[in-house]
Amino acid sequence: MRRLSLAALVALAFAAPAAGAVQISGLDTSAYPQVRLSVVASQPLSTLPALTEDGQPVTDLSGVNLSNGASVVLAIDRSESMAGASIRNAVAAARAFVDQKPSADRIAVVTFGHHAVSLGGFSPAAADADSILNGIAVDSKPGTALFDAVVASAQQLGKNGTAGRVIILLTDGHDVSSTATLADAVAAARTAHAAIYPVAIASHDFDPVPLQQLALQTNGTYHRATSSAALRSVYVSIADELARTWQLNYVTAARPGDHVTLVTATRNGNARTSLTIPASYGNGSQSDPNSLLPSPMYSTGGTVAFALLIGMLVLLAGLFVIIGARGSWVKNRLAPHIGERERRLMRRKERLSLLAALYKATESAFGSWRRWASLQRMLERADVPLRPAEFIWASVGLGFLLGMLAAVVGASPFVILGLLALGGALPYGFVSFRVKRRARAFEDQLPEILTTIAATLKAGHSFKQGMQAVVDEAHPPASEELHRVLTETGLGRPMDDALTEMADRTGSENFQFAITAVTIQRQVGGSLAGLFEMVADTVRQRQQFARKIRGLTAMGRMSAYVLIGLPFFIALAITVMNPSYMRPLYATSAGHMLILIGLVMMTVGSLIIHKIVSFKG
Repeated sequence: MRRLSLAALVALAFAAPAAGAVQISGLDTSAYPQVRLSVVASQPLSTLPALTEDGQPVTDLSGVNLSNGASVVLAIDRSESMAGASIRNAVAAARAFVDQKPSADRIAVVTFGHHAVSLGGFSPAAADADSILNGIAVDSKPGTALFDAVVASAQQLGKNGTAGRVIILLTDGHDVSSTATLADAVAAARTAHAAIYPVAIASHDFDPVPLQQLALQTNGTYHRATSSAALRSVYVSIADELARTWQLNYVTAARPGDHVTLVTATRNGNARTSLTIPASYGNGSQSDPNSLLPSPMYSTGGTVAFALLIGMLVLLAGLFVIIGARGSWVKNRLAPHIGERERRLMRRKERLSLLAALYKATESAFGSWRRWASLQRMLERADVPLRPAEFIWASVGLGFLLGMLAAVVGASPFVILGLLALGGALPYGFVSFRVKRRARAFEDQLPEILTTIAATLKAGHSFKQGMQAVVDEAHPPASEELHRVLTETGLGRPMDDALTEMADRTGSENFQFAITAVTIQRQVGGSLAGLFEMVADTVRQRQQFARKIRGLTAMGRMSAYVLIGLPFFIALAITVMNPSYMRPLYATSAGHMLILIGLVMMTVGSLIIHKIVSFKG
């Protein structure tokens, strides 16, 4: 008995310091110069622990307690090996954890079997998580997408605004069917600043090594349950550990290759550890992915050089402003006498000579193509002051600009190609819209134009004077087009040719009909004023009939717009709310095939509806 009592006293003597110990763990310098670490105390801490680096207090220290308004993802294995009591015990333990959580914590649930699936977003209400947990069932397909579940959980946490982010990962096996790797899972968790707490149910199939690596590299803790019945106590210990854990983040003053000592002080005690900044951060083999500067610029010499460069640029800018202010007054005074304006125009023409040569070469190469003439006609109809070569290069430049922006932000090749095509198509769509709007405006003006010309002819004026009256009184585009006709006829072009080209340029069938009537009248004779009145009345009736048909088919057109736009709207909404749910559609070959089939079916359906609602008369 005396030996037992002595052993108990010795154990208590050693246990007392251990109980008050504070631990520093999970040192992470992957985002250098930022350093992340975890401080775990024996009792919950209500205030941010103090931290010193080589004896100097860290002034920009920030941190979060993992049980104070944290976002927690419960990732639960529902593979075939969890059938029976395992899945029931896992759900019961998770529900007990949710029921005992702090009211400010937000819970989300991710399940994984053959695939990983996010079941809704974060919610502070325990009832929401309970309802989701009650619906978890074992997957009917074999497979365990363990790493995919970590990636899906990290992506969901990355879109959340809270600072404390935790993933509690429960499994009884090892990864089988993930598309992601262990490195991908660790990188996703680090990007989301999430700590992973793996819980392994001991079985013949589970592998503790990947789970231990997930915990070690993300500032979490690995837990092992002897059976599914012991999960409730494991979840209780995790909740207790979260309450005692602070995640700290600060910008270190250490240089690559330096060794520093970190000391944290809390009311429960102090903890000390050493930190080594990898020397590879200074030789360019590794660098901050968010940095736009080379790693040598972060050294002392780089900082001094950067400051000198900025000072020199500011000095030069000030000198240029002073010299420019003095020189501009002198140049403005001398310009009327020495022809400075003409020289400016010559210099501007020289700067544009390269573009002019490029446009000329483009026109020489493609000017004989039939599509080139169609493009030129379209630009004329839209009243866009560009030549075909300028329009083509503007489209190419816009496409490359959008593609480069997408590449800079790290978009996928599919998105980059899509933005390239979109940038090239935007100018064409804008010009097509202007063509249709201008043609519709001319059609609306046509009856009044013909009526005005007829009234002018009845008053004894000539046909040219009637067109001049339209130019003076009407609005664009009719006034602009008729003014061009009068200018061409004034230069010697036959009136019939000028009017025929105008009809082709405006794309108006009704105006073509009026020009044909004028040509026939000139050949056979008759009253031109009466002919214009008759044509104006006919055009007005045709427009009224077309508007009536358009009103009757409005419901069909709106149905086409809704049926085409609804799938895109729903896909976008679900992608924003639950990206992991839509990921198989975007990231798998079967999903790509379904997208292609859907686009083809939508195209065929829109063509059928367009044929139904179209009317030509």
